[in-house]
Amino acid sequence: MNADRERLVALLLERSFRVGDFVLSSGARSRFYIDCRTTTTHAEGQAVVGRLGLAALRAAGLAPDAVGGLTLGADPVAYSIAHASWIAGDPVHAFTVRKEPKAHGTGKRVEGCFQAGDRVVVVEDVITTGGSALRAIEAVEAEGGQVLAVLSLVDREEGGREAIEARGYPVHALVGVGELLEFSK
Repeated sequence: MNADRERLVALLLERSFRVGDFVLSSGARSRFYIDCRTTTTHAEGQAVVGRLGLAALRAAGLAPDAVGGLTLGADPVAYSIAHASWIAGDPVHAFTVRKEPKAHGTGKRVEGCFQAGDRVVVVEDVITTGGSALRAIEAVEAEGGQVLAVLSLVDREEGGREAIEARGYPVHALVGVGELLEFSK
């Protein structure tokens, strides 16, 4: 494991991973909860996520025009990758997918650096059922984008990856929940 990946796991365990009894957004109960925003909005967390996310895209042979996903969890992940890409001299821009189109202005669901024809990677903080990523994919494709893959910070390993892949989109995760459970002991 490289130093950035080790640090990401440590930050997730320290800042984001909780054991207890939780109700997830899907309505399911879980014995653990992962609030990645407490890592992805942390200054060091952003730097680490950006470098690792960009490296994962490149290792997968992906060269998107932009990265983004459903607000709010995907936003800091996308912005971190965009920032890291600029520093690396290989820009990948960022966008945000609204949960609902706004009722004023242009009424767009996809905001930021995105235009029809862009090749994009949809990002997520945590994949559980895959529903958020699939909603983001539908919005991007409805506005003319081409989705290359999905990149998640954490895969809860509860079928979300399989649901997304069943729709034809490769999934790449920086960390699996099994790893967090193993290191949290």
